[in-house]
Amino acid sequence: MLDWSKIPDILAIACLVCAFASILKRNRRFMPEDFSGSGQWLIGWILIVIHFIGYMFLQLPGLLGFVMVQLGSVSLAAAGIFFSWATVPTRKTKSSLWMASVLILTVSSMVCLDGVDGISTPLFDTLAALLAFAPLAVALAFRKEGIPTIRKISVAAQFILGMLLLLSRHTGLNSPSFLINALLFTVYLKCTIHFWFTHRKGTAGAFITIGGFLAWTLVFALGPWLSFDFPNLHLESEVWNLPKYVVAVGMLLLLLENQIERTQYLALHDDLTRLANRRLFQDRLICAMERARRANSSMGLLLIDLNRFKLVNDTYGHHVGDLLLKEVAHRLDVRVRRSDTLARTGGDEFSLVLEEPTLHHEAEALAKVLEKMLSQPFVISSKRIIIGASVGVAIYPDDGLDSEALCIAADQRMYAAKPAPEPQTASL
Repeated sequence: MLDWSKIPDILAIACLVCAFASILKRNRRFMPEDFSGSGQWLIGWILIVIHFIGYMFLQLPGLLGFVMVQLGSVSLAAAGIFFSWATVPTRKTKSSLWMASVLILTVSSMVCLDGVDGISTPLFDTLAALLAFAPLAVALAFRKEGIPTIRKISVAAQFILGMLLLLSRHTGLNSPSFLINALLFTVYLKCTIHFWFTHRKGTAGAFITIGGFLAWTLVFALGPWLSFDFPNLHLESEVWNLPKYVVAVGMLLLLLENQIERTQYLALHDDLTRLANRRLFQDRLICAMERARRANSSMGLLLIDLNRFKLVNDTYGHHVGDLLLKEVAHRLDVRVRRSDTLARTGGDEFSLVLEEPTLHHEAEALAKVLEKMLSQPFVISSKRIIIGASVGVAIYPDDGLDSEALCIAADQRMYAAKPAPEPQTASL
């Protein structure tokens, strides 16, 4: 007969999956690069739903019951692998794809074969050896990409698990309960370690998720121990399922925290170039002037305006213009000091706050370097584009005692440095 007590768990996790998918879909539309690993999270939770559905057939005899229970166990193990995979920074590389595929294949095969009565020792030993050595082989095959610490831990855990299963087959510890719990314990222990490595930022979402995964891992150790040493102790299944809900809530909090952090970032940075925007520029400029005032020193301001940017937009379109702005931002960013602030303060205007001490001749020399650098050709979408730039320089306190006066002085010198207007039909 079916275990209808699993229905509330299925509905609860399904609701969490829907909420997760809704948040993920909305955030990916505006911030796709920040949620690239969350697709694996969603797949993992869908597998958890399948796991609960499969375990509804736990008491059902016959082939259907066997197949559904095996599907539930495989889904639970595969979900853990997807959760771990989502935390890998290089998840899209070929080595990560191979590693995830090998783990899913070997772990799932072991889970399936372990439920078959009378499985031959050679076949079991072969599968256990693959479980131990296949991830190691993938790591060594792609060692030119580097083997990060998190992958070394994963490979080591799989190797220990494979060796343990090989030994268990020949020491009488080969009961289905022991083998399944050993597999799942290793899978979710790696989830805990992976999340601890990649989400150690002290937020509530990170703390809850890591703690939930740790509790989820301990379920596969405490459950067998309690059933063996305390056979009369009965705990409801909801107690063992509680860590799943803790992890789900933690992941939802991580998504919301990421969204808040991203929103705060966009409030102070230009979305196209990732440089500081006008709001952050004004704040940094005022702070730099205040530091120079207290130190009785000087600081500089450079306003950089691209000379032929409108012609680029009119000739090639705004898409090429956006790519050009990103390349200009990159050239400027690699040239300025980390202590200075580079900002995009207009459509084709950039500003640079030079922290003290900055003398006038030093700022002028940097301005000439930047003008020369931006006069070099850009290759955008196979098009060779030459634009050039005009730079205006102002020094605090010589050219102004407040931010407005300093900006006006730099702006006037920038326009004075501009070349005569060119015809709109001029060649790029």
